[in-house]
Amino acid sequence: MSSITLSDLSWATPEGRAVLNGTDLRFGRERAGLVGRNGVGKTTLLQIIAGERQPGSGRVTVDGTVTMLRQAVQAQPGETIADLFGATDALAMLRRAEAGEATIDELADADWTIEERIAASLARVELGADPAAPLHLLSGGQRTRASLAAAIFAEPDFLLLDEPTNNLDRDGRDAVARLVEGWNAGLIVVSHDRELLQHMDAIVELTTLGATRYGGNWSHYRARKAIELEAAEHDLAHAQRRQAEIQRRAQIADERKVRRDAAGARKAARGDMPRILMGARKNAAEASGGSGQRLSERISNEAADAVAAAKAKVEILQTLSIILPTTNVPAGRVLVDMQGVAGGYDAKAPLFRDLDLKIAGPERIAIVGPNGSGKSTLVKLVTGGLEPLAGRVKMSAATTLIDQHVAFLEPRASILENFRRLNPGSDENACRSILAGFLFRADAALQQVDTLSGGQMLRAGLACRLGGTRPPELLVLDEPTNHLDLDSVHAIEAALEAYDGALLVVSHDEGFLENIAITRRVELGREAFEGNSPNCEAVGA
Repeated sequence: MSSITLSDLSWATPEGRAVLNGTDLRFGRERAGLVGRNGVGKTTLLQIIAGERQPGSGRVTVDGTVTMLRQAVQAQPGETIADLFGATDALAMLRRAEAGEATIDELADADWTIEERIAASLARVELGADPAAPLHLLSGGQRTRASLAAAIFAEPDFLLLDEPTNNLDRDGRDAVARLVEGWNAGLIVVSHDRELLQHMDAIVELTTLGATRYGGNWSHYRARKAIELEAAEHDLAHAQRRQAEIQRRAQIADERKVRRDAAGARKAARGDMPRILMGARKNAAEASGGSGQRLSERISNEAADAVAAAKAKVEILQTLSIILPTTNVPAGRVLVDMQGVAGGYDAKAPLFRDLDLKIAGPERIAIVGPNGSGKSTLVKLVTGGLEPLAGRVKMSAATTLIDQHVAFLEPRASILENFRRLNPGSDENACRSILAGFLFRADAALQQVDTLSGGQMLRAGLACRLGGTRPPELLVLDEPTNHLDLDSVHAIEAALEAYDGALLVVSHDEGFLENIAITRRVELGREAFEGNSPNCEAVGA
């Protein structure tokens, strides 16, 4: 039987912050979901299992083959889908064979079924694409599906997936869910996607207290976790009440002793008691007092130990505190005016054309549509990162783009250094105060950006862009919730709800869009538009 065993595993960041500490886990031929807050070490754990990162101490034993799918699939120049499968040369040889140009040795070594097997893997993730298709022409969701197809192509004993539904539209998420549901080998999935986690056989939770395994899917985990948390909080409250009562009794006893000693001293001063009797009583009082003090100290120490043990079972969590300055964007002021715009990378085959879009005042607009329909392309047109193939784009607003990769952060610099670079007018105290609100307190603000998890990096980007004294009039967000844990999503929803500028948001997270009070939708792709409500605008090629 294939298995993965982690024994007393520890790992720390280059700054010395412990992420994993004495972790013991075992995975078998099962579907296991790995959950936890941003920064607790979920991706690091996958990388250690895959052999991409070495633990600080401990042992990893892998019985079987392992393939890992990363969070982000970056397209290199000239790279194709076939390159993800490592099949470019094999497919080129087949093309030569078809043209009668292959040598006898090449024909003898040819993998005649590779094309069929690649097609079958792509079909399993429900992606209709040619292996020769350049990766840079695919959307983020399409690249994710292609990479997932390449990962299952090798038929590994263990498949490691890091946030596999990020970037995916509804169809893509359903395709991944069906793949997971039918997966018969070992599977470890890092995800905040509650729907996907419903298909798990077990949930492993990573917290600052360690790793805990729960049998069953997400619903079973949440029910069991709620019971455990309630019991732990009850035990902590009981231990704290007992400690407070013991301290109260000890204080009363000390006050009584002080009064007795004072009364004895007054009587001795009057000479009412023989000296021998006075000395005997003093010795007896000192002996009794010493015994009582030792008993009191022992009971007090036991109560303190009980509180410490109860606290060890309750994770102490920090919460985001985001307060944004006002933008003073007046209603009716035109911030963006796009007329007859065609967008894409090929003038002969634009992703969309004839797009008219006007953003006036503090509107809240969602860009929605299936993968590959041009949502990120539209974002680049609005923010000036791409010129239109046709039409006109007029911008008259201070605009900030925050995408899921947070490309404006310097990876080799600290969070604090990035903040000061992007907000040069802020002093040290102001920087520290703002970063603390985004949960980067004290030395956490000195973390180097390229050591952060995906969720931490997005939080750092939000702090640097929104924490200054002059927030943007138009805030553009491209899949902002992809790497965030649920508590961080809720905190950012609250911050955006209070933001009084204009919002343009790309997201597949319907709950997020609803919670930030989207007022209008721009839907890319005609097929997706059919049957939509009147507040949607259809744009399609």
